[in-house]
Amino acid sequence: MSATTTLILLGGSGDLSSRLLMPALGQLLTRQRDRHVQLIGVGSDDLSPDEWTERVRASFDAADASGESVETVLKETRYEKRDVTDAEELTAILDMAEADPAIYFALPPSVTMKACQALETITPLPQGTVLALEKPFGTDQPSADALNEQLLKLVPEEQVHRVDHFLGHSTVLNLLGLRFANRVFEPLWSRDHIEKVEIVYDEQLGLEGRAGYYDNAGALIDMIQSHLLQVLSVFAMEPPATTDAVDLRDAKAAVLRATHVFDDDVRAYSHRARYTAGSVAGRDFPSYVDEEGVDPSRNTETLAQVTFEVRNWRWAGVPFTLRSGKALGSRRREIQVTFLPAPHVPHGFSGSSDRDVMTIALAPDEMSLEVNVNGPGDPWRLDRASLEVTFGEGELKAYGEVIESILDGDPSLSVRGDSAAQMWRIVAPVIEAWRSGEVPLEEYETGSAGPGDWKV
Repeated sequence: MSATTTLILLGGSGDLSSRLLMPALGQLLTRQRDRHVQLIGVGSDDLSPDEWTERVRASFDAADASGESVETVLKETRYEKRDVTDAEELTAILDMAEADPAIYFALPPSVTMKACQALETITPLPQGTVLALEKPFGTDQPSADALNEQLLKLVPEEQVHRVDHFLGHSTVLNLLGLRFANRVFEPLWSRDHIEKVEIVYDEQLGLEGRAGYYDNAGALIDMIQSHLLQVLSVFAMEPPATTDAVDLRDAKAAVLRATHVFDDDVRAYSHRARYTAGSVAGRDFPSYVDEEGVDPSRNTETLAQVTFEVRNWRWAGVPFTLRSGKALGSRRREIQVTFLPAPHVPHGFSGSSDRDVMTIALAPDEMSLEVNVNGPGDPWRLDRASLEVTFGEGELKAYGEVIESILDGDPSLSVRGDSAAQMWRIVAPVIEAWRSGEVPLEEYETGSAGPGDWKV
């Protein structure tokens, strides 16, 4: 049996823990049967030991978790009703840990900050304490800087995991392997051969009862600021020496420091809209402003699109358009790379002369490359052909990989503090322009592709 690791879920009685974190733990324990985890749930709800155990069991059942390690957790797990902003009560929780704890803040950002301030008064924390936080990491660059400063009072940066489940380990490695393990791609990965890059995450889902969070965030902060900029950084990074945490995070941070709104023109290169009533995928949706819990005066967007540029030698002048929205007609989760046209097509060929387009789909990870080839009939006519491949899914789903990295103390998948601050810096001019009304809030019908004049 491997050594025990302790996972403390602050906010253990909440939705995030039961719906995502504990099923991920169950999947991890099923795949790695010699792993022994002490699970401590902490929350504000009144739960008896039996009620907590049944809640954990239901989460494990949702992940089809089984095996000796799973049964051991169910037998030994405990739940404590505690005030996580009180230092004495947090001390009592830490005293229960059988090993250096991994503390997961499944809490609102404001409560997370108060809990961290309480932890600061507990000296010393166990040397190997790991802290894991969900996005958003602050509400702007100053608050992100303040949060980083607070966290570093507790543990070193390499023991802080700012969770971005969007880039699961297999997705990161698939992107890196595709680019850096294939000589045919890496020489083309620059402004000399790529015309534009589009990173799209369109959902058919609507608000889904998340007004409390989403109506204060919107599509820009919920997806572009916190997730899609990370995808951009992986796509555009310089070749790292290794795939360890230091090299990967250094390479991503360098890209983010060079990223700005294209031509510094927010009005020309950003768009926002929100959905009106309609239907998609067999479901009817009211207008966003009529959704329960929504305050129409906030002018929250449900579809955001911003074009950025990476101002370095490799990418100068290439537009990177990031887009994400809800209640759209098609589910798109992809990176689309459009290459520059061939410099010269010999006279005599007819038919397609379209640009080569590579589409890298995310979750599930797939790739297609559309190219011009000679047609099967007339050899002088060029037709389009698609080369396709499906990447391996990996053993674990995204949150399973997140939990594994936290328990193993590997920050490769986490967002480093300086990168978290940079992502707020990048979108700050967009937020300011949208709040002041410089960029109009458009509308689109649920089930449509969005406003008709948007180019992505």
